[in-house]
Amino acid sequence: MDAPAAESKLIDSFKMHVATIESANLEQLHALSVSVGWPLRSEDLQFLRECGHGYVARDDIGRLTGSAMWFPHGDDFATIGMVITSPRLQTNGTARWLMDHVLSDCQGRNLRLNATRAARRLYHSLGFQPLRIIYQCQGIVRLSTERSSPEEQSAVRRLEGEDLAAVAELDTRAFGILRAALIGKLFAQAKGYGLFRDGRLHAFALCRPFGRGHVIGPVVADSDADAIAVIRRHVAAHENQFLRLDTPVETGTFATFLSQSGLTVFDTVLAMSRRGKGRADVIPGTNLYGLASHALG
Repeated sequence: MDAPAAESKLIDSFKMHVATIESANLEQLHALSVSVGWPLRSEDLQFLRECGHGYVARDDIGRLTGSAMWFPHGDDFATIGMVITSPRLQTNGTARWLMDHVLSDCQGRNLRLNATRAARRLYHSLGFQPLRIIYQCQGIVRLSTERSSPEEQSAVRRLEGEDLAAVAELDTRAFGILRAALIGKLFAQAKGYGLFRDGRLHAFALCRPFGRGHVIGPVVADSDADAIAVIRRHVAAHENQFLRLDTPVETGTFATFLSQSGLTVFDTVLAMSRRGKGRADVIPGTNLYGLASHALG
């Protein structure tokens, strides 16, 4: 067994203490995310706390100086996110200290995360290997000049509660791991559209309030055309509003549709994974067109 992570750490001339993320004041957690330019709402942070576990670092007068979270899906897999260090402490080892606590909790699990440029060296030193680039597409959206066909209009409909099991099954095929609990939580706060053929779900896209506006994701489809069909409804519903979609798709008709709709590439992160003990690595499928979020995958 690995030795337990230390419960305190001396940083410069003051000591920091670790605490569970559930104990953190939501306003302080929000201020920490704003300090690194992450446009998360307090509601987004609370949703993440409801989905996962994690830690915060505090100084001697109670200020938050860092955070790190992990989100379990079954006994063998988790995603990692919300790894934040106060800008004034980013070279002092706080992020690695908090990651040590997270990795101690996640021993034996396959892990996946989305790394900013600044954090890639840290994750590589912890054994994470690159998978693929994720493109953060966002902007004020507009309707594309290309309209949906009559066949598409008849195949796409609003998702209802009875579709949840089919959505979770399709998500598992794309993400590589069953995460029915997360899909259920997302379903409760999102509007979704699905594409059906012969009564079977072939594609879906969820959309919920997030950050500066709304985020589309997860998006799962068998083809670019099917992915466009299910997100077109969300673009139309939010015309002249801010939308975001995080996707591994760089080129092709899907990427072109995003750009023409005002969802241009704002930034990129690197999807990385670390293999658990004695378990095969889990690689996401090619039909994952949109992430739920950077933290949740």
